[in-house]
Amino acid sequence: MTKRELPKHAYRQRNGIYFQRRGWPSRKFQNEFSTPEFWKEYADILAGRAEPKRINVRNFSALIKNYRSSPRYKRLKPRTALDYDKYLDFFLSIMADTNPANMKRKDVIRLRDANASKPYFANYSLRVLRVVMEHCVDLGWRDNNPAKGVSEIKTEKQEREPWPHELLQTYRDSCPLGTRERLVMELCVGTGQRIGDVLEMRWSDIQEGGFVIRQNKTGKELWVPILPELQAALDAASRHSVFILTNERGINRWSYRGASQAVRNVREQIGAVRYDIHSWRYNAACELVEAGCGDDLVASVTGQSPAMVQHYTKKVRQRIRAVKAQRMRKEQGR
Repeated sequence: MTKRELPKHAYRQRNGIYFQRRGWPSRKFQNEFSTPEFWKEYADILAGRAEPKRINVRNFSALIKNYRSSPRYKRLKPRTALDYDKYLDFFLSIMADTNPANMKRKDVIRLRDANASKPYFANYSLRVLRVVMEHCVDLGWRDNNPAKGVSEIKTEKQEREPWPHELLQTYRDSCPLGTRERLVMELCVGTGQRIGDVLEMRWSDIQEGGFVIRQNKTGKELWVPILPELQAALDAASRHSVFILTNERGINRWSYRGASQAVRNVREQIGAVRYDIHSWRYNAACELVEAGCGDDLVASVTGQSPAMVQHYTKKVRQRIRAVKAQRMRKEQGR
């Protein structure tokens, strides 16, 4: 099919025919070319009877606004959406008025390398940009994704580990019962859940001596009995809100940023910067293994897959097996 066969503002792309006109959003024709349905669709677009409506410009501001209203963005988990928003706002701060159709692979690499001193930020921004530019392709604003295939900055990844028992006790000593810092720790360790799920916990979730939990990430439903350490923290907590963990005013749910910063302040005070909030989930899994629980019992509390149970507890398992092996070796030598 040649361009001359197509009506004005209609262009052939790899995945179909698009209506493209300056100041208008790109729109893919849903009907086959030359059919009566195609010409009706074409007339509706020109007459303004077809959605989407006109927009003034094509720039990153328009692209990100469109992305945030798309099913792709709305399907994100709340915690992931918050993470994405940080980088979307970053893109707006540096290239809001630029045309995404003009972005090249070298521009993506330059953006990544400009933040090389902050590898986590550089790599995460690259991932979000890759998603946004894929949305740009889906809109028909360009034919390819310049961020696809661009490698991330290599870093020496430090494996997360559970808090050492003595350091966990130091944390408890530094945060008396009745403080939010103590309560969030006891909830994480006691239930073995992700911080996002812990922050969503309500008093009404406590039923028959345990927490009824629906995990945001997996959708799994769990009932986790409450341990004495956690019960003591719950008994000392204020109940002025439906949420167990609340902000300073004691009304709304405690935000992830607020909880993370509060815990970090304690970590800095006691020399535990290496161990973060998510490490408490490791503590829960490892304590269950140390108590003699098999993978299925660990998963019944944490809601993890067998592979993740193995990952979280591999070091403590090695120590347990090594102790057993050396004991057998010692007995054999008698």
